[in-house]
Amino acid sequence: MSDNIIQLNQDLIHNELKELVRGSVEETLNALLDHEADELINAGKYERSGERKGYRSGHYDRNFTTTSGDVKLHVPKLKGVQFETAIIERYRRRECSVEEALIEMYLAGVSVRRVEDITEALWGTKVSPGTISNLNKKAYEHIESWRSRPLQHTYPYVYVDGVYLKRSWGGEIQNVSVLVAIGVNEDGYREIIGAAEGMKEDRESWKCFFVWLKERGLTGVRMIVGDKNLGMLETIPEVFPDAKYQRCTVHFYRNVFSVTPRNKMKEVSMMLKAIHAQESKEAAKQKAEQVAVKLREMKLQKAAQKVEDGIEETLTYMNFPYQHWSRIRTNNTIERLNREIKRRTKAIGAFPDGNSALMLVCARLRHVAGSEWGAKRYMNMDHLSELDLSMDSDNIAM
Repeated sequence: MSDNIIQLNQDLIHNELKELVRGSVEETLNALLDHEADELINAGKYERSGERKGYRSGHYDRNFTTTSGDVKLHVPKLKGVQFETAIIERYRRRECSVEEALIEMYLAGVSVRRVEDITEALWGTKVSPGTISNLNKKAYEHIESWRSRPLQHTYPYVYVDGVYLKRSWGGEIQNVSVLVAIGVNEDGYREIIGAAEGMKEDRESWKCFFVWLKERGLTGVRMIVGDKNLGMLETIPEVFPDAKYQRCTVHFYRNVFSVTPRNKMKEVSMMLKAIHAQESKEAAKQKAEQVAVKLREMKLQKAAQKVEDGIEETLTYMNFPYQHWSRIRTNNTIERLNREIKRRTKAIGAFPDGNSALMLVCARLRHVAGSEWGAKRYMNMDHLSELDLSMDSDNIAM
């Protein structure tokens, strides 16, 4: 019985099939090129015809990378007629599918060296860093159009923050800031509505950023969520006078922890969380007063002062629907994006200039926006409409 068992060499079969497919692709493409040449000169090979428009003059070979592997094309050379193929664009070395795959790998966070290894494994040829760079330049044209697109919706909630990257400047390594804005539109979906170079996150940078967003159509802003930045705080009333400011509670906690001994951080953390666990703004203020008194009893004078000075700006979210509170009292949604940007840019080190940093950040943001992140509804905005109707009714009654 064992004599009838047939053993198959899977690797050999796989290689034979791969070579068979590659050879078939090569033969088909060359046949199509010959047919195109016949159509252009209005005559076949060696055909005598008075209606001939040109003559064949041999051919030249060139490599062409396909998803089935490298193939050798015999491109016809013609006299009297310029040969332009509709099958393969002039001077193009790769199929669109291959180029798109390279760009997608790069934008998905794969390093250039890893892209080289992957292309060699998949298509039998290693793509040079220069080729990847050229492909990215094409992608950046689309990214810039996306970055500057008109904003079509209204965005009641806007989250803003800056991420710092490294760039070389005059032989020195300096920080460059990229300002990022995420908006929640009237349907409850998150959108990345802006990213721009912000230098040092100063007042002028924030003003230019907000004005740029407004010029592109940012309207309906009712609350801006972010960390405490004096430049930003001074600019919000100037550009968006109807918008309220919500200080991220997580950053507020960190600020208090900066003057808290390590052995007391857990207790202080529970006290701070108790403030934002209250059911109303009035109750939260009362709780904050009690926490400040308790902190002073614990000899934490600076921590108590920070709570008294900063608690009001962390309670703005309580003026909005309680169903939204967990989403709008922190800047977590943009912090997660910033961590993703840091992960993607960590291997790069220092960028040659600020624009290079901005383009790669936007590439990553655009990639994230096209994923489930942007397709999943973030909050139900009907609650905001119901709150508005309730407030209108109360005003009429008064």
